[in-house]
Amino acid sequence: MDLAEILTDHAYCEQKAATSCISLIQGYPDKTEMVKELAPIVTEEWGHFRLVLLELERRNLKLGYQRKDEYVNELLKFEKKGGGREERLLERLLVCALIEARSCERFRLLSLNLTEDDLKEFYHKFMVSEAGHYRLFIDLAKTYFPEDQVKARWQAYLEKEAEILQGLELRGDRMH
Repeated sequence: MDLAEILTDHAYCEQKAATSCISLIQGYPDKTEMVKELAPIVTEEWGHFRLVLLELERRNLKLGYQRKDEYVNELLKFEKKGGGREERLLERLLVCALIEARSCERFRLLSLNLTEDDLKEFYHKFMVSEAGHYRLFIDLAKTYFPEDQVKARWQAYLEKEAEILQGLELRGDRMH
């Protein structure tokens, strides 16, 4: 495991999470509840980015280059295209929820299996945060769409994700 690569990947994941929330706010300013809930998440995710940068600095490591996230790119291909603005919102919320859920799982694994206590605690805090974000995106989807529609589409994403994972190389240097 290359810690510099993991921390670099983690930093960019946090940056993309903040950007995704900003994009949702910009695209759906009329969704008052969503805007209210996502605004502090933008700040939190950007704060996480900064924390990862500090961890890199503390270890005398450098932020590397951003790489393509094959997992996320495959999920994005599964989003329903076309349709109306509302349908696109459901897709985006569910993709965000799935990414946050998987980040939470990976942070949990890191927090349980790393040998360094500082890093264990570092990743435990991220795990707790990502779990809340995952739930928030699901709850927002249920706020704006019928629960049965959310559940059906969520199940479709889980099935597609299982298919995606079959085709991806298992790597130890990435969050996804």
